Amino acid sequence: MRAGLATGVIGLGAMGSAMAANLAAAGHLKTVWNRTTTTADTVAAALDVAVADDPADLARRVDLVITCVSRDSDLQAVVDAMAPGLGEGQVVVDTSTVAAATARRIYGQLAPLGADFLDAPVSGGVEGARAGTLAMMVGGDRQVLMRVAPTLAAIARRVVYMGPAGSGQATKAVNQIMAAGINQAVCEALAFGQTMGLPMERVIDVVSQGAAGNWFLEHRGKTMVAGSYAPGFRLELHHKDLQIGQAMAGDAGGPPLPLTDATVADYEALMERDCGGEDISALYRLKRPGMGRRG
Repeated sequence: MRAGLATGVIGLGAMGSAMAANLAAAGHLKTVWNRTTTTADTVAAALDVAVADDPADLARRVDLVITCVSRDSDLQAVVDAMAPGLGEGQVVVDTSTVAAATARRIYGQLAPLGADFLDAPVSGGVEGARAGTLAMMVGGDRQVLMRVAPTLAAIARRVVYMGPAGSGQATKAVNQIMAAGINQAVCEALAFGQTMGLPMERVIDVVSQGAAGNWFLEHRGKTMVAGSYAPGFRLELHHKDLQIGQAMAGDAGGPPLPLTDATVADYEALMERDCGGEDISALYRLKRPGMGRRG
């Protein structure tokens, strides 16, 4: 068992439950909480840990709280509910993807309580969460990160300090904007290959090993050309993340983001067709041969 802090996890979706399992395996997990109580009961039973009554109860039981929720409003609600249970020396590490301004606001909210906050969004998908190989980009106080790093090692292979509060979320926005471009490029290229009548599984195998190889092509290429879009990362969540990036760029007077803008528009077209719960590779629906740009 590695040295670490008594830890609780709030938010037990695909990512949160996978991180909880790895924390439990390392001997760090003590309790969990989820808005849907049946989910919390199922995860807690599988991992042999307690279910907290509410976020404040969870905070009282642990030294470190890891949150993994979908949206800024969800995170703020959880932090507000948790605050009565937080005190001196406790740390909240948020692995969600939210705006940098939200992270800075919560950092300021917890400081008078004596609790520390790290914005620590992750990349690597559900596969990385299950394998404990996520990349984590962290904003906040460096010394606080050093204190919790042995525990975070159970869920992330690479943990990188990016700067003061909000810096982790700004870095995640870079990641999400880049992912939009990769998604566009891979879907467009595979649609071209299919139009050429090529054996697409072999195309993906050989291209994945060359200069154009990337994680998305390797992990989603074959499923998307087969018309399967089971979620690893839901399209509607990437849409939300890209809108965060657009807003942050606007606030900072940043550069234009044409690929991001195009991807947001494409996602909105797919969400109108009730595809928001599918994987982001569902973008291929708009590009595959015979479908047309909005087919």
